Amino acid sequence: MTSTVITGIGELVTCDGTGAERLGVQHDAAVVVDDDRVVWVGSAAQAPAADEAIDVAGRAVVPGFVDSHSHLVYAGDRSAEFAARMAGEAYDGGGIGVSVTATRAADDQELARLVGARVAELRAQGTTTVEIKSGYGLTVDDEVRALRIAREFTAETTFLGAHVVPADYQDDRDGYLDLVTGPMLAAAAPYARWIDVFCEPGSPHAFDGDESRRVLLAGRSAGLGLRVHGNQLGPGPGVQLAVELGAASVDHCTSLSPADVAALVDAAEVTTATLLPGVEFSTRSPYPDAAGLLAAGVSVALATDCNPGTCNSSSMPFMIALAVREMGLTPAQALYAATVGSARSLRRTDIGRIAVGARADLTLLDAPSHLHLAYRPGVPLARALDLPAP
Repeated sequence: MTSTVITGIGELVTCDGTGAERLGVQHDAAVVVDDDRVVWVGSAAQAPAADEAIDVAGRAVVPGFVDSHSHLVYAGDRSAEFAARMAGEAYDGGGIGVSVTATRAADDQELARLVGARVAELRAQGTTTVEIKSGYGLTVDDEVRALRIAREFTAETTFLGAHVVPADYQDDRDGYLDLVTGPMLAAAAPYARWIDVFCEPGSPHAFDGDESRRVLLAGRSAGLGLRVHGNQLGPGPGVQLAVELGAASVDHCTSLSPADVAALVDAAEVTTATLLPGVEFSTRSPYPDAAGLLAAGVSVALATDCNPGTCNSSSMPFMIALAVREMGLTPAQALYAATVGSARSLRRTDIGRIAVGARADLTLLDAPSHLHLAYRPGVPLARALDLPAP
């Protein structure tokens, strides 16, 4: 094993839960890592010796961003759909079928190349952990293939066979649900940690509350953790269902009733509300009141929802800037949601913070302070810090 000291850190944001807004900020700091773990954090003047040294020359270091909601296994292009939305066309989930057709047609090598390029793009913007969903195959073989490829890049893989009802089952919804909760789930479960469902009764393509419950209960019986797409296009049962079943995360949360907020407050130790501001940006939809949710006591995370239709952005810094500008969060709150909050939504304590025993996932900012993530939106300030090979 090889130890490395990262020194010359002008501002170290540990997100260890201490200090102002729980950021645990230290100045003139150093971090020592050994293999893939943090083994020491403190003043640069007191840093122990290590085999290697990296001087970051006064730059800020923050925990690697945790992108807990992405759809990276896809082929094809839907930029024309984006242009149509900007011209006023409403989004209802129907464009997913376009990606299904293109993804089914791509071979394994091409899909793996595309996912690898997208993961590299995330890492170049400071993301060190990413959750990747299936959901653009919607056959047994294609869903398994998507998860198998995703597993080459992350342990956080999610089976999303219940993304939409595919065209070949439009007249047989029950038959497709039988497939998703039966043979498809059985084949996909060995490659997945989570199961997800697009619970959106307002969309003719997605699933209602009863259908979503059936999917989630089958996934739980197969040993998978639960995640929910909920309350995106309008009011619906997604949040209540997620809380009732103890899902780790309910994602989007764009349209919430007072009862939904109360349920999320009561379930804050179990269920995180993962907000995806890039979707609101890309669909011209109202933004959730993230500040209000935090003030009420909801557990909040930020993620990209990087996908070919409603948010083709892999930039967690952009999500942080949007959360500050449009959702009322402070820069500190947005950074915490993009690290600790998203780690919590994956039920992980080894990522999203810089502390002894945590993974050595560090992001370097070409800036003196974390404030620049929101202060300089669109500027490529963040990148994952590459450490010497052990």
